[in-house]
Amino acid sequence: MEQLKGRSAVVTGASGGIGREIARALAREGMNLAVSGRREDVLESLATELQGLGVQAHPVPADLSDLDQVDSLVERCETALGSIDVLVNNAGVEQVAAFTEYSRQELISMVELNLTAPLLLTHRVVPGMVARGRGHVVFISSLAGKLGPPYNEPYAATKAALVGLTQSLRSEYLHQPVGFSVVSPGFVAGDGMYQRMVDEGFKSNRMMGETTTEKVAARVVEAIRGDRPELVESGAPIRPMLAVNQLAPRLIERAAPRFGVTEFFRRVAAHRGRLD
Repeated sequence: MEQLKGRSAVVTGASGGIGREIARALAREGMNLAVSGRREDVLESLATELQGLGVQAHPVPADLSDLDQVDSLVERCETALGSIDVLVNNAGVEQVAAFTEYSRQELISMVELNLTAPLLLTHRVVPGMVARGRGHVVFISSLAGKLGPPYNEPYAATKAALVGLTQSLRSEYLHQPVGFSVVSPGFVAGDGMYQRMVDEGFKSNRMMGETTTEKVAARVVEAIRGDRPELVESGAPIRPMLAVNQLAPRLIERAAPRFGVTEFFRRVAAHRGRLD
């Protein structure tokens, strides 16, 4: 989808830092938007801002931790925009804790929001995209889905699943006019998940890296325009480590603590009272 102007896009998790910036980036490309999330006041303010860029923008509140809202969200977005050309699955949640400290319900709810909701949304919109002969779906994963950090098991598992989901969809629809991409950010300054850690006094180091919401949003636009399979945005030279991990995973497993990853998340979990 090289031509984005005049097309329509839905961005979930748009009341968070990354989601808002993705919506802005798509609006600057001339796309009309439905912005969805749980904080209605933030969505209304964002929609007004986007309208100032000369596009249609509609707040469509939804809580995707309730899977019963998936179909109604798509229906309300289609009512506001017409057909959906781009879906950005950005909504998600992260909790840092020792694995045995997660409750059964926490594990279930993280899988439902981070994986099942984007799976169902994509399942709902793809038939229309295929019928119209155009469309693109972007999944916002995480570096946690590429190199699973400690004290993040359900988050890492769901984000890794989005990578696999993207690969499967691209294979199945290889000769169809629909594209699928996954964008995997590292620590993102200004985004709620990482910002909460910063506010608690925990900040990434130079080895782990730090990027911005603007750079992640630019990657999303790049993914849609170029039908890119996967893009990583971390603010650190992480690609060589990802490549080595495919060939020698035990080597990276042993090296990761030296970069401060294990201690960083252990301290966050301890601060939140979530160590076993």
